[in-house]
Amino acid sequence: MVGVGARSGVVVDEVLRLVGAALGEAGLTAGDVTALATLDARAAEPGIAGAAVRLGVPVRAFRSGELAEVAVPHPSAAPLAATGTASVAEAAALRGAGPGAVLLVPKRKSSRVTCAIARSVPLRPNEDSPGARLLPDTHGYIAGEPHTPPTGTIPIPTPHTTAAMDIHPPADTSADAHDLRHHGDAEVRDEKLIDLAVNVRTNTPPAWLRERIADSLTGLAAYPDGRAARAAVAERHGLPARRVLLTAGAAEAFVLLARALPARRPVVVHPQFTEPEAALRDAGHEVERVLLREEDGFRLDPATVPEDADLVVIGNPTNPTSVLHPAAAIASLARPGRTLVVDEAFMDAVPGERESLASRTDVPGLVVLRSLTKTWGLAGLRIGYVLAEPETIAALERVQPLWPVSTPALVAAEACMTPMALLEAEEAAHRIGVERAHLLAGLAEFDEVRAVAAAEGPFVLVRIEGADAVRDRLRSLGFAARRGDTFPGLDRNWLRLAVRDRVTTNRFLQALDQALLMLG
Repeated sequence: MVGVGARSGVVVDEVLRLVGAALGEAGLTAGDVTALATLDARAAEPGIAGAAVRLGVPVRAFRSGELAEVAVPHPSAAPLAATGTASVAEAAALRGAGPGAVLLVPKRKSSRVTCAIARSVPLRPNEDSPGARLLPDTHGYIAGEPHTPPTGTIPIPTPHTTAAMDIHPPADTSADAHDLRHHGDAEVRDEKLIDLAVNVRTNTPPAWLRERIADSLTGLAAYPDGRAARAAVAERHGLPARRVLLTAGAAEAFVLLARALPARRPVVVHPQFTEPEAALRDAGHEVERVLLREEDGFRLDPATVPEDADLVVIGNPTNPTSVLHPAAAIASLARPGRTLVVDEAFMDAVPGERESLASRTDVPGLVVLRSLTKTWGLAGLRIGYVLAEPETIAALERVQPLWPVSTPALVAAEACMTPMALLEAEEAAHRIGVERAHLLAGLAEFDEVRAVAAAEGPFVLVRIEGADAVRDRLRSLGFAARRGDTFPGLDRNWLRLAVRDRVTTNRFLQALDQALLMLG
């Protein structure tokens, strides 16, 4: 489905030129177009109507109210004021393609035309959740989606292969019992356990990405050149390249921020990924914590953040709570003289990336961090990026070492920005929503288990009295879960569980039932 928007008086050839360019970007032809979708007030525009005739397809017209209900990834103020929808092309394409539609090509513009391409994602056979429409998959999120094994067997996949990490205790264990340097891979290292502790999609990188990375190895004699990858990231978010910095994973970005920014009163919103606070402390900063509460669903109350904090760090969706905070609530934390750091490492696991601030340029002091290691299985390659004001990017670059991102990682970054790669990520995000709902439904059957129901990421947080003992029992049954007591704001009664395919989840739920029975 091709969505188009146009100014009055646009000619057929201009519409067709832009549509043709978008089709080429998606690897499609004119024969793949099923209709041109647009605002009803523009449906009779000669340029749009004539283009539909030339393509041999109908025009589908939607009222402004119908399009206004569609969330679009690249909103603009001008069409919102003029038509009531923030992007006629994107909204019309998504609405016209039907339920479960995803964008193949986001909004593209010429002088008088906008264009976007969407397609419907078909429902998988035997899928029992009508809320998500998915393509048959070859890669599950976190783990592959295996065929059901012979009765009575439990497959034990090879654990993630990770380099030995320096898991050292907090700088001051007498003042803080939380081990800020503990990460989920420590739960599975050197043991063959079914991995619910690490939030990296296995059976990845996919074959096409492995091939691109392998092809890059012939150029290792040359120093890395990040210009193409930087431009690709910038285009993907609709930003100038000077607002982009490529990093060796999001973890390096936290270190750069801690070293480059002269924060007087840094505040980290917890529970969340602990590396930002660890990096700040290592750089000599005294860090304050804002602890979100279980009774509030671990949701952000902007009023709890000190008004004079000049650096605020928050995750969205937050690891480990899996809560997706409204973009408006996070943006309200912005202040003159304050740097607002939003860790969006798991945002590409949210369908449509709703609540993302990545493309925003109107929020003062905003710094958005993204990771490509989770969805694409690139934890061993280390690739992420920072989106921020040019002055902030320049400050981070000054403390970054020369050639910090390898050539294979740069090639991977560029490849993951293509329309087809973004479509694959979107389909994986839909899949994870279905599998997460199944996991939450299973957990709800246990009186002893209380899950954070508002989960939107590829993991869920659960509270079980004596969860540390349950975790040990699960290990004896072949499952690794992420301990929660290393996250400030949580204690020994919390576990984080990665969302897996249905077969693995059902076996985990059986193991959890056994573990709880064993512990009485």
